[in-house]
Amino acid sequence: MQFAGPPLSTIKLSHAICNMACVMTRVTQTRHLINCYYCELHSFNGVDSIDNADGYMKIFKWSLLVVLVLATGLLWGNHERLSRLYAAVTLFEVDKITGHFLNMNQTFNSREVQRSGEVFPLPYAEQQIELPERFDFEGEPLAVSDFLDSTGTNGLLILQDDEIRFERYFQGHNAQQRHISWSMAKSFTSALLGVAVEEGHINSIEQPVTDYVPILKGSGYDGVSIKDVMQMSSGVEFNEDYGDFYSDINRMGRIFAMNGPLDEFVASLARGREPGTLNHYVSMDTQVLGMVLVAATQRSVTDYMEEKLWSKLGVEQNAYWLVDSKGMEMVFGGLNVTLRDYARFGRLYLNLGQWNGEQIVPRQWVLDSWTMDAPHLLPKAKNKEIGLGWGYGYQWWIPQEGEYMAVGVYNQFIYIKPDQNLVIVKNSANPDYTKPQNLSNDQSLMFFRTLAQQLKDSQADSLDVATRAETP
Repeated sequence: MQFAGPPLSTIKLSHAICNMACVMTRVTQTRHLINCYYCELHSFNGVDSIDNADGYMKIFKWSLLVVLVLATGLLWGNHERLSRLYAAVTLFEVDKITGHFLNMNQTFNSREVQRSGEVFPLPYAEQQIELPERFDFEGEPLAVSDFLDSTGTNGLLILQDDEIRFERYFQGHNAQQRHISWSMAKSFTSALLGVAVEEGHINSIEQPVTDYVPILKGSGYDGVSIKDVMQMSSGVEFNEDYGDFYSDINRMGRIFAMNGPLDEFVASLARGREPGTLNHYVSMDTQVLGMVLVAATQRSVTDYMEEKLWSKLGVEQNAYWLVDSKGMEMVFGGLNVTLRDYARFGRLYLNLGQWNGEQIVPRQWVLDSWTMDAPHLLPKAKNKEIGLGWGYGYQWWIPQEGEYMAVGVYNQFIYIKPDQNLVIVKNSANPDYTKPQNLSNDQSLMFFRTLAQQLKDSQADSLDVATRAETP
């Protein structure tokens, strides 16, 4: 006899509550993921029915126990953890996503990166540009207004020749607010690692990460080189599907939300293939780079970034990192920065790591960051195993038309086109990011290319007018 089980949304919430209860009763997150009866019953497959009455009754009894434990936990003073868990579960809901992305430090633990010195001016160009009405995507016209709306755009800035050609904020966002970077933070982490190598804190990127982080011995990262980790080629098995509630990336998110330590989660990951053979996107690879950076410099990522970047780039606002229970920064996606300061970082890389005559990030490191030096890093057909279908370097994406991109989930972008001295930044809170996979990323790239072409045509027209004016 078949009994209808609870709906999928109830399963997800019950799993999250179960995880919370395990933390409250001092069961480690790793043990929870392995031994939790409720989760084993569902095998992380998201099924929404149980084929026998006994299984359904066990779910009911377990859920009741979870509620009782949760209530007890609240009496123990776990309101803060519950709030973080609720925020994590509802982080990407349509009516909450923008507010969360602009105020991550109101929910999660964070650490400020202090700015210092004079602000580097980004003046408005005399000739501002108007956005085009539409652009072509896969042979069909796409209205720009529809694209900006459907991708949940919060801010868009176009910087060319050190002047702002366009700047606009949406959905209540403003120039002073700091926006979550998500995976754009990976490119910042890469920059800091390059500085650490230049300063001699790291002997060689060919060294195994376990030379610096012994906690990873016996894990999937044991013996893997820093370079392979940096090029998302660690060989570690990992599911980065944000649309799958039970994926590794979402399990990690719930652990982080409950103030769990990221290093223990990283150390629990296993080897899936030979390192250096496949560009398989694993956000925990970047977290390993952060662990290497901290061990090598004997400083927090925040302190190192403050000295090496934020005190030198003339930024307008402090940044902040989200941190775990041990104070370790979430370097794979927890940076929060203003739109203009993202543009300043893009300008740093546009100028090959140089800022007003000072080499901030080693020039060769920037060039290597944008170099696909192995066949498995070259652009490939899109699929879940490969990723966006673009090439990959040192934590930077490399499309095929001389562009470079820092990319974050839910449509965060720093787009750099060196031959036009151009940086475009887009912050977004796209609740439909995963429907379908990577569509909005491809649309965004075509939008940026359309803007670049418009600027190029505009400059050509201006030059033509000037030439005719000078002709007798």
